[in-house]
Amino acid sequence: MDDSGSSFDYIVTGAGSAGAVVASRLSESGRFRVLLLEAGPPDTNPWIHIPLGFAKTFVDPKVNWKFESAPQARLDNRQLYLPRGKTLGGTSSINGMVYIRGNHADYDEWRQRGCEGWDWDSVLPFFKKAENQERGADAFHGTGGPLRVSDQPSRFELADAVLSAAEQAGIPRNPDFNGANQEGCGYYQTTTGDRRRWSTAKAYLQPAKGRANLVIQTGAHATRVLIENNRAVGVEYRLADGVRQARARAEVIVSGGAYGSPQLLQLSGLGPAEHLRDMGIDVVRDMPAVGSNLHDHFNTYLSWRCSRPITMNDLENSLFRKAVAGVRYALFRSGPMASNGIHAGLFTRTDPRLERPDLQINLLEWSTVERTKDRVIPHPFPGFTLAPVHLRPDGRGTVRLGSRDPLAPPVVNFDFLRTDYDLRAVTTGIRLARKIVEQPALRPYVMEELQPGPQAVTDDDIAAFVRQTGISNHHPSSSCAMGHGSNTVVDPRLRVHGIDALRVADASIMPTVVAGNTNAPSIMIGEKAAAMILEDAV
Repeated sequence: MDDSGSSFDYIVTGAGSAGAVVASRLSESGRFRVLLLEAGPPDTNPWIHIPLGFAKTFVDPKVNWKFESAPQARLDNRQLYLPRGKTLGGTSSINGMVYIRGNHADYDEWRQRGCEGWDWDSVLPFFKKAENQERGADAFHGTGGPLRVSDQPSRFELADAVLSAAEQAGIPRNPDFNGANQEGCGYYQTTTGDRRRWSTAKAYLQPAKGRANLVIQTGAHATRVLIENNRAVGVEYRLADGVRQARARAEVIVSGGAYGSPQLLQLSGLGPAEHLRDMGIDVVRDMPAVGSNLHDHFNTYLSWRCSRPITMNDLENSLFRKAVAGVRYALFRSGPMASNGIHAGLFTRTDPRLERPDLQINLLEWSTVERTKDRVIPHPFPGFTLAPVHLRPDGRGTVRLGSRDPLAPPVVNFDFLRTDYDLRAVTTGIRLARKIVEQPALRPYVMEELQPGPQAVTDDDIAAFVRQTGISNHHPSSSCAMGHGSNTVVDPRLRVHGIDALRVADASIMPTVVAGNTNAPSIMIGEKAAAMILEDAV
């Protein structure tokens, strides 16, 4: 659609976990004309919609930006693979679909940092507003919202064994990580409905596509926010046939995620002045915090050979099993393709003196010989993985421009393992994962430890393994942090400091990353952002 020179009330850049929510809610009443720009294609790839299909989209450049970090000094100078969604729904269309909100205290801490209106009691209504909870409504959950949240399609033998082993290791059961208490072990709920992925494209954009006042433009890469007299007045974007501009009468909302949003702001002249000048970009406003404070979870993988053919490896390695699974899913929406393969996990503290969990361990019902940005190859035998995730790293990274070319990827640095605590927490998680596997409930399922292997015994051995294999857990946040002062980018109403009519709404505004998967919080941010924008509308 040719929208060159067109005028809208609101322009949203990025149709991801938050941006799709914002555009849908702003267009809901029919009062405002909204343009939603998405650099990727429509979400028509069939693997997007099959829960187990995220193993395919994980390496598919058609729907995945496939970013890489800069070499990480404390991780043996390795570049880390950073998958990000490039389609309607953004990363909610390619992620593992685990529905976790984070810890209540995460949001209370945001409030303590000066982010008024972002404490747990204030954000809970927006989680509930978004949600259509399979279990029904209660004090913590909502029904009737756009986002389907479902239990796993069945019980799984290996997941049951892991959870029993976790209990034997001293981790209590928790039936709802998003309820009164986060700590414990249990099955994960997922953003699925009718055994299909329920991305924000499915939840928010599909019902909105018929609205005459909402224009959804795919293949439209936002390249610059147009700023005049310290006011955002529109967006420049690139289509296959050239560069266009659209004007915004009310506001521009940047929703490109923790990598894309700071990149777009910097391309627009908002960021660290010296860096912008080095890139040949005119400085509109010196904002050192744009692209700073990047905060992400740090992840490791421990894998074991399984004694029984009940893992996803067995599916991937057998043409017959794949054929049967495909038929079961096509006819009955059942079988392994109806699940996400990340069935269960736990939250706990690496030190009992901590007030809330700083460790998540995920059960992945597969193990891999190779897992890179180009391919994922399972072991040729049954295997499973326990993935300890450090939820509260001390390290803070950056997102910077690598070029003034808006289509060039950003330069991402994490600063993982910056402190002794960062390494100690990961080491504790690895030892806990091993302790769980040693419990009676899991012994019948375990043949041998594959990674790091029995030779990794001492803290030094484990530290070397972590540096050789540790990765981002793909939950980036905080690169356009919310708050007051020079170390923040947006105020608590998500307005960019010093620039009128410009907001950021996505995980980049988190003051600190939440303790858990970030898709559900990003959707909540989209809901709350839209509500504030509508309150401020004149």
